[in-house]
Amino acid sequence: MELNNLRPAAGSTKKNKRVGRGEGSGRGGTSTRGHKGAQSRSGYSRKSGFEGGQMPLQRRIPKFGFKNVNRKEYKVVNLSNLQQLADDKKVEKVDKAILVENGLAGKKDLIKVLGNGELKAKLEVVADAFSKSAIAAIEANGGTATTETK
Repeated sequence: MELNNLRPAAGSTKKNKRVGRGEGSGRGGTSTRGHKGAQSRSGYSRKSGFEGGQMPLQRRIPKFGFKNVNRKEYKVVNLSNLQQLADDKKVEKVDKAILVENGLAGKKDLIKVLGNGELKAKLEVVADAFSKSAIAAIEANGGTATTETK
């Protein structure tokens, strides 16, 4: 076998339909576009979702719900995460900078501490919001939960 002998497998390739190349080609005249109408013209493109005049799916299905423009999206940090920080990094004060540094939150995130997990360390925690159980757990160990105000 040599490079000049290589051929595609039989039946694996097809000739392109050469349209509009004269009557003798069998595809001259209207060039497979039918007679008249928008679809026969050059530059025509059907709108996405068009169903031939039938009411399109995106208009048949009802709208529901709404987006609350005043919603505040919080990044959640659990007590178990704080305990791990206290064990691994030996921190006594946890604020946004430390959480960002350890990949638990982004620079622009609002942070909410939730009471999932167990906290044994005495920590001073500063965040944007706290759950009641998180405040109780932090203060039970002699720590403080401070809300950051802007």
